[in-house]
Amino acid sequence: MARPVKCRRICRYPFIKDFCPQNGRDDKQVILSYDEFETVRLIDREGLSQEKCGEYLCVGRTTVQKIYDSARKKIAEALTEGLPLKISGGDVSLCNGFNSFCEEKNCIKKYKANKKGEQNMRIAVTYEDGEVFGHFGHTEQFKIYDVDENRIVRSEIVGTNGQGHGALAEFLRNNSVNALICGGIGGGAMTALAAAGITVYAGVSGDADKAVESLLSGELKYSSEVNCSHHECGHGEGHTCGAHGCNK
Repeated sequence: MARPVKCRRICRYPFIKDFCPQNGRDDKQVILSYDEFETVRLIDREGLSQEKCGEYLCVGRTTVQKIYDSARKKIAEALTEGLPLKISGGDVSLCNGFNSFCEEKNCIKKYKANKKGEQNMRIAVTYEDGEVFGHFGHTEQFKIYDVDENRIVRSEIVGTNGQGHGALAEFLRNNSVNALICGGIGGGAMTALAAAGITVYAGVSGDADKAVESLLSGELKYSSEVNCSHHECGHGEGHTCGAHGCNK
């Protein structure tokens, strides 16, 4: 009897799950599993050894080698054959934020402060009149919350000075924001936020303060899916995605 596959631990689901080459083939699709994606991320992006990667994934080094080899072959096939690549599936579980790797990398889910009195989390919300504003790229204000030991200890409203999608990600990074709650958000903004190390809770509406409380209580559903596109939604440049049910 074959041994059951052990569930692999991943930090989060990838922000972008589908890659389609221009003028590529459409007769076949390469599927990269979530644990294969995570292994490549940890080894090639974060620079972990296979042994350290195995500790994080909760598998042995030999298993890491097999996962890594499989992932590299799939990526090579997609690149050399011009095939679409989709990240999906695999026997995985999301990290709860309490392990040594999270602490070393200041993981957003690690609420415990490293130093006494240090605020260990900053949450930004796209903000307008007390509500979560519906479109990240057009927000004129953020409400930023300082969190200590899973409690809000301070909040302030800051203006964005009309900065666009890419600049807003840098704005949040410069303000030491760890997590963003927003309504509609597009692929370019999501990529910029991922590069800045900011976790995104997208597709949220309603009272801003309650949204943050829901996040801290674990009730806010985590979503990093792109849910807004100017072209796909069919609105003009000045549209507000979240206000029109735009969830593509």
